[in-house]
Amino acid sequence: MRALFIVFGKEFLENLRDRRTLVSALLFGPLFGPLMFGFMVSRMLDQSVTVFDEPLKLTISGSENAPGLTRYLEAQGVKLTKAALSENAARAAVRAGTEQVVLIVPTEYSSRFSAATPAPVLLVADSADSQTRKSADRARQILAGYGSSIAQLRLQVRGVNPLLAVPVAVNEVDVATPSGRAIVVLGFMTYFVLFAVLMGGLYLAIDSTAGERERGSLEALLSLPVARASLVGGKILATCAYMSISLALSLTAFVCVFRFVPLEKLGMSANLGAGTALIFFAICLPFVPLGAALMTFVASFTRSYREAQTYLTSVLLVPTLPIAFASIYSLKTKSALMFIPSLSQHLLMTSVLKDEPIAVSDVWVSGAASLGVALVLMVLTAWHWRRETMLG
Repeated sequence: MRALFIVFGKEFLENLRDRRTLVSALLFGPLFGPLMFGFMVSRMLDQSVTVFDEPLKLTISGSENAPGLTRYLEAQGVKLTKAALSENAARAAVRAGTEQVVLIVPTEYSSRFSAATPAPVLLVADSADSQTRKSADRARQILAGYGSSIAQLRLQVRGVNPLLAVPVAVNEVDVATPSGRAIVVLGFMTYFVLFAVLMGGLYLAIDSTAGERERGSLEALLSLPVARASLVGGKILATCAYMSISLALSLTAFVCVFRFVPLEKLGMSANLGAGTALIFFAICLPFVPLGAALMTFVASFTRSYREAQTYLTSVLLVPTLPIAFASIYSLKTKSALMFIPSLSQHLLMTSVLKDEPIAVSDVWVSGAASLGVALVLMVLTAWHWRRETMLG
């Protein structure tokens, strides 16, 4: 144990003196992710609020063919711009971006409308443009409302109760809490947290293995009368220390950033305070030795700093892949999934963000599974260090 802590102190202090590595590991990774994520969420929320607060702008061609529809649109607060456009001209204008949404009322509209047959209109929009798509959806809803009101009036004129056309009345009951709704935008936050954890120990894992081999100091280190397990354990422990610091900095940054994100504008709230950050730290802590052991194990097979960077950049994606599957398949927190490292941490943190209760047994299983995989990787790394190929 004394040798293990001596190696730990050596690696920790050496990495502390390398300012460029320190900035990359403890500033760029932990801080850049929360800042970028917070900016993206704020921008998305601002755009959503702006779209629904501003009046809908609509270019209409052939308004003289539908005076009633034109008056209805104006009564709904739609800002109409009248223009004489053919269908091809409207398509070209929308593609070029000079017009967002164009409503074309053909000449046969009035005759069909008077005959109580479906009167056609053309709504020209670009669904590939997110902003245009939102405006087109709003226009479609307003037009549907106009059609529904006209249908009810026609039924009344004919002495038919309009309610006969509504056989089922659907009343939606939303059981989502403000914290639960916030998961729509905060669900990807766990990826940034785990990625920051790995980034915190990336450079130390490379420098303490491939870096020492490239500098030629690894042979001298392996010639010392110290058990290889102690050498490996000390290096992994130092990597764990930097990863834990990176985790703490990342969570602190997220707590600070989301104090300025206007989630309340859309009826959401971020359950992300100091208490939540401490729970996240406890949930992610067992993942730290797993990440450190995995990076040290892979880096031990490389012979240069650059080669190790190439391999570990790909390795960084492996623990975060389960999060992508969880998002695609909308996985819920289940006891059976707690045996999968990184996925279990993601599900537990998501439950905390939703302000849902989590089982203590799930936390223990998640931690034990991560530590078990970490132990296996440590044993494999120590076995590899005892081979003669480490000196080759």
